[in-house]
Amino acid sequence: MNVRRLRKERGLSQEALGHEADVDRTYVSGIERCVRNPTIDIVERIAKALEVDEADLFRRI
Repeated sequence: MNVRRLRKERGLSQEALGHEADVDRTYVSGIERCVRNPTIDIVERIAKALEVDEADLFRRI
């Protein structure tokens, strides 16, 4: 949920986030729908693309 929220706050599409994080758009979609379990490497790349700390992706809202 945090990935989706942060992505939308930044005005990014799934495709744009995927491009910035060097992952496929469908992978971003899978993370947002909780059907994918990203590796630590992917979490780091998504956090960097969103310009947040990795821990921000796991915080409860």
